Amino acid sequence: MSTSAPAPATTSLAWTVDESPLSIGPRVMPSRDFLAPLAGYTHLAFRRVIRGLGGLGLATTDLVQATLLLARRPRSLELIETDPHDIPLSVQIFGGKVGELAKAARLLESKGYQGIDLNMGCPMAHINGQGGGAKLMCDTDGACGLVEQVVNAVSVPVTVKMRLGWDSTRLNAPVLAREFERLGVAAVTIHGRTRAQGFHGSVSIDGIRAVVEAVDRIPIIGNGDVRTPQQALEMRQQTGCQAVAIGRGALLDPWIFQRIERAIRGENFDSPPSNEDQIAFLRQHFHLMYEQHADFSCLMFRKFAAWYGARLGVPEDLEDRLRRFESVEEFETIVDQIAARHGERETTVPTALIKVPNGPIEHW
Repeated sequence: MSTSAPAPATTSLAWTVDESPLSIGPRVMPSRDFLAPLAGYTHLAFRRVIRGLGGLGLATTDLVQATLLLARRPRSLELIETDPHDIPLSVQIFGGKVGELAKAARLLESKGYQGIDLNMGCPMAHINGQGGGAKLMCDTDGACGLVEQVVNAVSVPVTVKMRLGWDSTRLNAPVLAREFERLGVAAVTIHGRTRAQGFHGSVSIDGIRAVVEAVDRIPIIGNGDVRTPQQALEMRQQTGCQAVAIGRGALLDPWIFQRIERAIRGENFDSPPSNEDQIAFLRQHFHLMYEQHADFSCLMFRKFAAWYGARLGVPEDLEDRLRRFESVEEFETIVDQIAARHGERETTVPTALIKVPNGPIEHW
């Protein structure tokens, strides 16, 4: 993972991008800026707190293993928890067994979910080892057969998230996207790296453009290394993709969707949120998480502190305490101290982009 800090924003830029309503299947998106699925992060509390800031279109859940979802495992059911305000939403499922993916999609449709996303992009070894994630891209016929069965199993829109290919010698995303469109997929999200790259190296703008040019009608959503409004809008201009999906960029800057919206309107998008808004965001995210996960939230929230600290002006010693706190009372004490010392932080590089020692944060 790169350790470079996000590029600074400017305020006097003009953008020519299509902002007419974008439809994915029958669903019309509130904006063309989406929250990408991030394993361990894009749970209900995070989606709710990000939606509250404005500018977000479609959100997608953390990836859910089809086998465990069908078994009604508590962890899988937690991952798909939602509420009436958490729309539009897609549930991302993964796995290497076609029949189970189709059954999981039918289960989700029966529970009222309005979009299914198939994961063909996760580079994690334990996901690929099960035949899921980016591994599915290695067998074009198999991937198409899987997609066809899931599309035919449900009436809600099915989308696919994938990478450019397994490695630089197998860049088959354009071929797959064209076939997926023929099979009835409603949209494709393309992360502009190969599985071999993981999250290293640069996103290929040319690779994303090739996927855009391979399809006739369905929206292509660009993904990867979007950390500023400029990068989001440049990706759209340079590739022709109809929307962008932002993952780590939303952890680095929770206000990024709001700021993209301002940039498109020609407004000042560079001014930071007020100190009070930053502290309120920190509290709200934790308390929304606590509503769902109770005391376990104290453990779950630690990893967010490492992303939020630099953006929210948290002094380094207090961020360290946020990565180790064990109770609601301790959280409130730390946040009160952050409010009193807000802005003392010297480094702008998020801790999450730097290797850190093992310890309580080994649960990240």
